[in-house]
Amino acid sequence: MSAKRLEQAAQATKTAFLFPGQGSQKVGMLAELAEQFGVVKETFTEASEAVGFDLWNIAQSGEGLNQTENTQPVLLTASVAMWRVWLDLGGVAPKYLAGHSLGEYSALVAGNAISLADAAKLVHLRGQLMQSAVPQGEGAMAAILGLEDAQVVALCQAASQTGQGSVEAANYNANGQVVIAGAAALVQEVMAQAKEQSGKAIALPVSVPSHCSLMKPAAEQFAQALEQTAIELPSIPVIQNVNAAIARDVTALRQALTAQLYESVQWTKTMQYLQDQGIQYVAECGPGNVLANLAKRLPNIEKAFPIDTQSRMEDALNAILVAEGKIA
Repeated sequence: MSAKRLEQAAQATKTAFLFPGQGSQKVGMLAELAEQFGVVKETFTEASEAVGFDLWNIAQSGEGLNQTENTQPVLLTASVAMWRVWLDLGGVAPKYLAGHSLGEYSALVAGNAISLADAAKLVHLRGQLMQSAVPQGEGAMAAILGLEDAQVVALCQAASQTGQGSVEAANYNANGQVVIAGAAALVQEVMAQAKEQSGKAIALPVSVPSHCSLMKPAAEQFAQALEQTAIELPSIPVIQNVNAAIARDVTALRQALTAQLYESVQWTKTMQYLQDQGIQYVAECGPGNVLANLAKRLPNIEKAFPIDTQSRMEDALNAILVAEGKIA
């Protein structure tokens, strides 16, 4: 579907598409969809040629899948492949797109703001820069559950005053769910303090402390690559992570993508924005259902669908077509 037709079709719907970020990957993802829809492997071939290695093999074998520089282009490609299947099947064009962290790039490809080939190169580089910004073992991330956002921020600020580095709120995922990132020792300190305040703390199995000030050196280098990449405003609005807003020009879009490396993901505000705009249905366009489950908590979201298997894809396709009045 052309960008103009996509934009026109999207304007009249109450549906949004959400694209997941790193952590959603799993070995063998999209294998079932690939058996039924040739566009899946075509999409992986397109992205693989751009980065110079076989992304489909990594996705299916799992070899190197959890290395950040591989994870990011594989997940991006998986989400774009699912998006293309959705459109090929006549799925509703959503009114808004949003992606969690890495998923923002998937959303921009879906919105025709950037080509898949360019996005694959960018996120491959992004992963490399993030991995090299902090020596292995010196950074960490953890999910803090059951505390108010302000409590988590206060714990991070107190821990950061010890002179041993910094720890910050990295992802505001939902009310009562904040991910922190920073120096490994300080992340452990905040986890302990959160438990003392009757919260829960879960260490995340990641090698890179994303969305915190430790990523500023990576962001400085990444900004240069963004400047050299052809980017347009998307044909379907993309809600950006750093401000839960829609970029009004390409300069602002590039700046937000750069800042996304070291600033918090404002996912709670992103979902509130969708609610405020009258969105009632969401589909998670990537492996798993983490974002769909978060969306189900919201009072105005009537249905939230994962679409990573054929049966899930067909269920979402039919339900949203009926809900949007496209079929009886």
